[in-house]
Amino acid sequence: MTSVSSLSSTPICVANVWSVIVGAGPVGLMLSTCLARWGYSIKHIDNRAEPTPTGRADGIQPRSLDLLRNMGLKSAIMAHQPARVFEVAFWDPPRNGKGIVRTGTWASCPNFIDARYPFTTLLHQGRIERVFISDLESNGVKIQRPWTIKGFKSEDNPDSEYPVEVDLERVDGTLREKVRAKYLFSGEGARSFVRDQLGISITHKDPITHVWGVMDGVVKTDFPDIKMKCTIHSEYGSIMVIPRENNMVRLYIQIASSTDADWSPRKTATEEEVQASAKRILQPYSIEWERVEWYSVYPIGQGISDKYTIDHRVFLGGDACHTHSPKAGQGMNTAFLDALNLAWKIHAVEAGFADRAVLTTYEAERKDVAETLLSFDNKYAKLFSQRPPAATEVQAASEQTSTQAEDNEFIKTFKEGCEFTSGYGVAYKPNALNWSPAHPAKSPAIHPVGTKLQTGRIMINADVTRVVDANVVHLEQEVPLNGSFRIYVFAGKPSITSKALMDFAFHLGNKKSFYGSYLRPDISSVSHHEKHNPHSLFFTICSVFAARRDQIEIARDVPNLLGRYRDHVYADDRWDRRVPDADAAAHAKMGLDQEKGGIVVVRPDGYVGIVTSLAEGSETVDALNEYFGAFCTKKVGDMAAQL
Repeated sequence: MTSVSSLSSTPICVANVWSVIVGAGPVGLMLSTCLARWGYSIKHIDNRAEPTPTGRADGIQPRSLDLLRNMGLKSAIMAHQPARVFEVAFWDPPRNGKGIVRTGTWASCPNFIDARYPFTTLLHQGRIERVFISDLESNGVKIQRPWTIKGFKSEDNPDSEYPVEVDLERVDGTLREKVRAKYLFSGEGARSFVRDQLGISITHKDPITHVWGVMDGVVKTDFPDIKMKCTIHSEYGSIMVIPRENNMVRLYIQIASSTDADWSPRKTATEEEVQASAKRILQPYSIEWERVEWYSVYPIGQGISDKYTIDHRVFLGGDACHTHSPKAGQGMNTAFLDALNLAWKIHAVEAGFADRAVLTTYEAERKDVAETLLSFDNKYAKLFSQRPPAATEVQAASEQTSTQAEDNEFIKTFKEGCEFTSGYGVAYKPNALNWSPAHPAKSPAIHPVGTKLQTGRIMINADVTRVVDANVVHLEQEVPLNGSFRIYVFAGKPSITSKALMDFAFHLGNKKSFYGSYLRPDISSVSHHEKHNPHSLFFTICSVFAARRDQIEIARDVPNLLGRYRDHVYADDRWDRRVPDADAAAHAKMGLDQEKGGIVVVRPDGYVGIVTSLAEGSETVDALNEYFGAFCTKKVGDMAAQL
């Protein structure tokens, strides 16, 4: 329990915690929320007296909305009635004459991306933060404000239970605390004290070439696309329009460029000067401000931290690791995925499932994504500044759904950019968690011919019918974010796979299998109503049959071990426009044989780890033993007595 004292030069020593998290922006809140839900003690501080009051990030991309739904937080966010951007409009100078004209529009999340929510959600960051804070408080965590970090040290001793010592201080200097923890996380933003103390440098990709003003407010205008996201180029400069909740709009307005005669990266402008610039750029349309909620000026620079950690005890995430233009709407979304990536790996290690080496994949995976983001951000900015796209190019890019070769650079960049900015284009490279031919698992059952799933990529969406209650559900959403690996058994046709399915369940139940080795210690007292983790806290199993719901009887068709997950037995009987001729659309979308099925292992963060065939005998479980054996703490695969 935390002690409090009056002003003193001697810090109060408080109870040990699993993690100290510094900064209550998106990355810190996501990490804290995950760890708190999974039972870890947290000391979470922020140097602000209250959550973000105005401004900052506001865009939630489609993949992030999937994640928030999986966490049960989407409804609370959507209750604020955020703006939804389905299309982006482009305005440029006409070929002849003055002013600006619309040169085209395209979908924010085009049809070639299989998204549940094909739009960008726009809402004040402070409201998003409060949704997380409410969830944290329901799990016994309260943000300690306004407090800051003053120092820390991390011991090299591997036997130390709480190797990180952190010195904290109230911002007014009246109180100090000394905390020991297993981990320290910096979500402090671009001016990270922790990063500086670690001696980690930021590598800047490009020098600052533009200074922009950003203004949130309520406007009165005759500009026809004020309710849409717009990129506007004119002879007087550029504006990006972002619609917001409660009739607000955000305007990004270019106020200085390196091509200006009086260029300075420190150039600033008053609120009135920026408004005057916006009026010139929007001509022949008019704009007046009824109210300005927030205004700021910032230089655009691209930088990435050389390291995300030194010792895998002290970590960085979010803007402490990477800075870039805000116009692609990636800051908060990248922060969410940084935190999620680290959270489940810390959980896997601390719960005794995974080797500590798994923590090394955090930097490798997330830094690679940040590098891709900065490269995309730079390329996109240059592409838009070179020339406006022709209407025919915009239409071609929006409608393109085939995989044919594309010579047009704009269309290629558009497709790559849309997939990446939506969040569905994130691809983690091969490692122990993401199978590749270089992985220690070498079974011929791995990665069956025809599969469309790519390891290190998000699992493909699919609709199925839940057998127990006939509800049509989103398969990828059925297992909540609970820190477990998701084992999807695509069972094909029961008449064909019954033997393979029985063999799979039999060998899965072996006490030395990857599954049987990690049973719950309280398995004998688990509630009959436990849906997701009746046997193991590290796995949830879903069985999907290529049959109509009325043809499936759980007691008859599903082996007992799999049948214990009765709420996760599904009929693959829903038509899907992406595979219109398939009898079993979910199987077909995954590229799995609709008669013979297959197994898909999905990491706790939703990314595919490995795909195998569903074969008779022990081959399938043997292959999965090889996969999990590459990073779990126990030796698995040795045959022993059955459960």
